[in-house]
Amino acid sequence: MSRSAHPAGPRHGDVLPEGHYTPPPSDLNSLDPRVWAQTVERTAEGALSVGGVDVRRLAEEFGTPAYVMDENDFRARCRAWREAFGPDADVFYAGKAFLSRAVVRWLHEEGLNLDVCSGGELATALAAGMPPERIALHGNNKSMEEITRAVEAGVGRIVVDSFQEIARVAHVARRLGRRQPVQIRVTVGVEAHTHEFIATAHEDQKFGLALAGGQAAEAVRRVLGLESLELTGIHSHIGSQIFDMAGFEVSARRVVGLLTEVRDEHGVELPEIDLGGGLGIAYTSEDDPREPHEIAKALGDIVTRECEAAGLAVPRLSVEPGRAIVGPTAFTLYEVGTVKELEGLRTYVSVDGGMSDNIRTALYDAEYSVTLASRASDAEPMLSRVVGKHCESGDIVVRDAFLPADLAPGDLLAVPATGAYCRSMASNYNHALRPPVIAVRDGEARTIVRRETEEDLLRLDVG
Repeated sequence: MSRSAHPAGPRHGDVLPEGHYTPPPSDLNSLDPRVWAQTVERTAEGALSVGGVDVRRLAEEFGTPAYVMDENDFRARCRAWREAFGPDADVFYAGKAFLSRAVVRWLHEEGLNLDVCSGGELATALAAGMPPERIALHGNNKSMEEITRAVEAGVGRIVVDSFQEIARVAHVARRLGRRQPVQIRVTVGVEAHTHEFIATAHEDQKFGLALAGGQAAEAVRRVLGLESLELTGIHSHIGSQIFDMAGFEVSARRVVGLLTEVRDEHGVELPEIDLGGGLGIAYTSEDDPREPHEIAKALGDIVTRECEAAGLAVPRLSVEPGRAIVGPTAFTLYEVGTVKELEGLRTYVSVDGGMSDNIRTALYDAEYSVTLASRASDAEPMLSRVVGKHCESGDIVVRDAFLPADLAPGDLLAVPATGAYCRSMASNYNHALRPPVIAVRDGEARTIVRRETEEDLLRLDVG
């Protein structure tokens, strides 16, 4: 593999046309533990390893691009959330972040419940052996087929999202002779400090029934009046990638206010409250996420305080971390294809993946870190933009990063914190083949989701 240096574009200390950029790290070979999975480290030769396996071996055996998941890290995060909230609360892993049969088995073994939001996610959960009573079905527009399958399977809760859905679930449950536990998803009017596309508790959006105007209260009346439904609680979710707990405090206060109204109007104290997920993770060294025990204490204190003030018994609390569990456990491994300097601006580094395996940069302006993975380097840092191979100018993986100036085609790059919303949102744009997911544990690596093939693509093309 060639190690020849090439022109590097601006170096740290240069003034760019934009007038601002993040300074490079003092050591391009360093690994911030907040961003990387627990077992990722550099070998004596300078390459990255995960779970005791050198990434060069992973690239040779499984190819690139590939999502590489640290199984021990995933399991440790599951345990941390379970232990932080204790036996009097429920932790539902949000399957939309990333789901596979192996992940479902890990969740089951580590004692977590599972939140699904589609028929496909429900099918995966059931196929992998998750007890249905530990599954919650979410979604703003569940089909009759999805509702029927969930009720037939005996899922522990269906989170109803509209008046029409209340009627649909009640109809299916009555037809099947079941009494289906449900929660009502409410929008609490909280503006979470996050990207507008992933803020979900303000009133002008598709999810839930608004507290303002009385929709949520009317939904409670309707559910309580239906014999085939059992109302177990209220559900709220304020958004994603949130670091500030203030939004959760406002949300809890307003949800408890609804519980108080339910008690006063109907003489019923609902036994559960679900505050959703959305807790942020570190994508770069500038992010400072909270630990599970801090989150558990903060949410527990908020709910307890508000219930005591309202004279309510404290309901059982549920939370739904997805990204916070799986996000940091994986990185994406790429191979460098071309390196192109734009004099006075930056160097474009093209890799063999892109927006088909990580759409978040294009969709949300998400920021990621990146490091040279196949070796260490003492070369001067160069301001780089890591881009994919797709026919789109917006095909950006890492917008601004410092990489060593001797970077060359054939080098391997690793982008951390890609366990959530990368494989699950992956596409076949430009007929790209979706990468595999490789689980690594104790010196062994195995495929848990295989790489797509051209045969897979052509099998669906029946014209």
